[in-house]
Amino acid sequence: MADVVTAEGVVITRGSRVAISASDFSIPAGKITAIIGPNGSGKSTILHAIAGLLSISSGNLSVFNNTPLLSQSQISYVLQYTTVPAGTPLTVMEAVAMARYPGLGLFGRPSKEDKNRVLSAMARLEISHLAKRHLTELSGGQRQRVYVAQGIAQDHAMLLLDEPLTGLDINSAKAIDSIIHDEPVRGCSVVLTTHDLEEARAADHVILTAGRVVGCGKPADVLTTENLTNAYGLGSLHEHETTDLILPTEHHLDDHPH
Repeated sequence: MADVVTAEGVVITRGSRVAISASDFSIPAGKITAIIGPNGSGKSTILHAIAGLLSISSGNLSVFNNTPLLSQSQISYVLQYTTVPAGTPLTVMEAVAMARYPGLGLFGRPSKEDKNRVLSAMARLEISHLAKRHLTELSGGQRQRVYVAQGIAQDHAMLLLDEPLTGLDINSAKAIDSIIHDEPVRGCSVVLTTHDLEEARAADHVILTAGRVVGCGKPADVLTTENLTNAYGLGSLHEHETTDLILPTEHHLDDHPH
């Protein structure tokens, strides 16, 4: 299968700061790609660029072979931090149904297909019983499931997830993890950021970042002691320690602007 994203010599800046210096990387179609690296290493920056929320400063970034219709409409992006203003009267079902709005037109009404997509997404995330609850009444894990349900209810060929499993209760983590592994079976490419080494090792493809792309490819080829040492600045490590390597504690802020 062809790659859905290819990058050659890509440089990405955020304000006056170079978030990703000249880097090459690729993302294969129909697979799970994990982007891993220290806080502030550019993980979310890469997702933003793929989604078209950040422009690259130089180099070439091709998404869906630069097909405008696909690039604009077939990427579903679930952010790590989504806040709901207190008092917002938005129910779970209404929030998930918002994913179908772009295809309705100005005066359009949801079709049976739209409604079925919403109900299916809620069922897959195990939140059907919460349909009439307001978002502000939910736990953090439940809200994250709502946003992932909204993401998969949208028409998409690529699902971007920013640290989707960070800080979740076990039920929410299991529900979202099942989506991560089920979407490629349905033909969707999944790209997620993570701080968890085992999560990255379980992916099909890995991009290791440290203000640049240190490595890109199969987990066994990328997550080596040498590459992890370069990315995390852990000092001298022995090859036999690779499987037991404990990475520095993350604060889960990554490179989100404040």
